[in-house]
Amino acid sequence: MSARRVVVYWTAFSVILALLIVAPLVLPEFWRRFLTEILIWGLLAMSSDILIGYAGMVSFGHSAFFGLGMYGAAAALLLVKPPDLWLAILYGLIAAAGVAAFVAYFATRLRDIYFAITTLIFSQIFYVIIFTWTEVTGGENGLTFGRPALAIPGLFSVPFTSETLHWFVLAVVTASYLALRRITQSPFGMVLQSIRENEARTRAIGYPIERYKIAAVMLSGLFAGLAGVLYAIQNRFAAPDFVFFLISGEVVIFNVIGGIGTLVGPIVGAAFFLLLREGFSRFFTEYYLIPVGLIFIAMVIFMPQGLLGFMRRWLNQ
Repeated sequence: MSARRVVVYWTAFSVILALLIVAPLVLPEFWRRFLTEILIWGLLAMSSDILIGYAGMVSFGHSAFFGLGMYGAAAALLLVKPPDLWLAILYGLIAAAGVAAFVAYFATRLRDIYFAITTLIFSQIFYVIIFTWTEVTGGENGLTFGRPALAIPGLFSVPFTSETLHWFVLAVVTASYLALRRITQSPFGMVLQSIRENEARTRAIGYPIERYKIAAVMLSGLFAGLAGVLYAIQNRFAAPDFVFFLISGEVVIFNVIGGIGTLVGPIVGAAFFLLLREGFSRFFTEYYLIPVGLIFIAMVIFMPQGLLGFMRRWLNQ
């Protein structure tokens, strides 16, 4: 990357970050919470991009990592008195990492569509367990921790309001992006991209492909679980619907819309999709998915590199 592009990149990054910091001070309550939710879904999509965009492994199991992160956080908030934010994050990450390790051990032995189907099956297995294990997970109703969550101390023991929660989520998402960006530019990230481009040649060079794939799935699952923790903290509940494979499908759509293999693109894709869904649902009610689907098809045909790729080409003209 040239020096000029580096300056432009970090300038744009700083401006966007400053706008996101100021946003909760000027937005009404609904849009403040909506913006926070976009950041959370963006983090989930970004975690998926590690597999889809960098390792070339399409996963439909991210709903399991996301949902288990939610349930881990909910369990901590319900069992520990007074509620502790850091324990909730720890429990959620442990739950997501454990599931990711289990899925990775079996799924990474397969390639291409077989890997995708295997991750989908695992997500459905966890969905059925959570849906039917009523005594522990609350079954169909999930786990709700309601008002006590408002007493969770935030950063520096500041109680969470909608503004402070937004800033906390923004800080976590920003730190996650910078960490993942550094990882993808490291030798580990280069090997993942080599696996994506030519797995047989990467294996022939001497790299232990299976180990790199397992590490990629676990890393991706860890950040997906972190997104689940943030979602649970914001909405004060965990439900089996978030473990269902449709969530994984939406995450893949976020990546395709925004731009695969960019980290920033999935966040842009999540924002675009959620804004579309919110806008059309007000006019088309239960039929809102029809115009959203038509726009998505048009974007896949005319902007196959996603919104971020389209903007890059437009700026380079």
